[in-house]
Amino acid sequence: MTHRVSRVLRVGSLARVEGEGALLLRVADGTVEEARLRIYEPPRFFEAFLRGRAHTEPPDITARICGICPVAYQMSACAAIEDACGVTVDGPIRALRRLLYCGEWIESQTLHIYLLHAPDFLGCDSAVDLARTQRARVERGLRLKQAGNALLELLGGRAIHPVNVRLGGFYRAPVPGELRAVSERLRRAADDAWETVRWAAGFDFPDAAVDADFLALAAPGTYAIETGTPAVLRADGTHGAFPVRAFPRHVREQQVPHSTALHSRLDGRRHLTGTLARFAISGRHLSRTALQAAREAGLGDPAEGTVCRNPYRSILVRAVEVVYAIDEALRIIAAYEPPPRPYVPVPPAAGTGHGATEAPRGLLYHRYRLDGEGTVTDARIVPPTAQNQGAIEADLARAAQAALASGGVSDEELTRLCERVVRNHDPCISCSTHFLDLTVVRS
Repeated sequence: MTHRVSRVLRVGSLARVEGEGALLLRVADGTVEEARLRIYEPPRFFEAFLRGRAHTEPPDITARICGICPVAYQMSACAAIEDACGVTVDGPIRALRRLLYCGEWIESQTLHIYLLHAPDFLGCDSAVDLARTQRARVERGLRLKQAGNALLELLGGRAIHPVNVRLGGFYRAPVPGELRAVSERLRRAADDAWETVRWAAGFDFPDAAVDADFLALAAPGTYAIETGTPAVLRADGTHGAFPVRAFPRHVREQQVPHSTALHSRLDGRRHLTGTLARFAISGRHLSRTALQAAREAGLGDPAEGTVCRNPYRSILVRAVEVVYAIDEALRIIAAYEPPPRPYVPVPPAAGTGHGATEAPRGLLYHRYRLDGEGTVTDARIVPPTAQNQGAIEADLARAAQAALASGGVSDEELTRLCERVVRNHDPCISCSTHFLDLTVVRS
């Protein structure tokens, strides 16, 4: 007769992730048989209430999906609708879009590094706790985040849910003097970004490796942000790629009983998108300064095809991406010439459009079908966290199994470990926190 002991540990508020969820671990004879990341936030129905809206509306509506990464949703929506309408945006307007996206990368990645992730490495319960012992470093992180916000405010009209973005470009383009003022701030932020890399490089990183395929956008000669082609790096080292319009054929979503968020599989396999995937697929295209930062951080040489699969070291890759985003922003500002008009007209047309960009947390895909009047008849949005949940569950099972194998781990210790593993992947559960109720079933 098997005796089963069930314990429920409830952590009512975990402030260092975004959203609400729970985890079930089923353990039998010291073996993790099941790890389920259960998202219990109510469905938000964005895809449903986009139907019937004008083709000009999705960029503003979908920005409300996430207060941390609204630009990602705006840019993916614009790309998909412009694709449906047969419009190409290029030149200075495209450069301004990339610049706006750099601002979001700077503020979002910095927020995760300093306020959500670093406390795990330094034995602190929160960023407030961290500030008590390392105030100057937390202030440095806030300065970096403010530099990213300054770009969002200038180009987007405000830092949260920008209002200056529209189909075809912007309602207003900045004058060179406005960008020069921001560039002074970015040059100061570049020093803070370098110090962030050096600081994070001193953390203690447990040995770990994610067992999943990597998926990220790739673009010739550059580190893909606002455009690119989905590229795949398999766990066995082989490569693949497919056009954005083929995304639904390769990434298939399915409902799982334990979550209100859909799970995704890439060609039937578990996959991971985001910082580690981008670094593995396009690291050689980082700026010279960012490549040097990666080498000094102990990440190897991306120019020689370095692949980092350790999720704990994702904090280092994020810090390197902040260095890159600042470099890229300064490059764009230095070459900026105002466009003749701030947007390209996007007249309504019947068609289906696909768009994908790289949110800080990974590849974000949008698809829209429009009728002849430009009314949205169907919408599909696949956020990065939903794609990553299968890989996160597998990583949770791996980490819990390793801890149990060491012997004598309590449920409290297991809870802390699982929270840390989830934070490695920086999930945005609302797009997909105050998260972790842990149920451990031991037998």
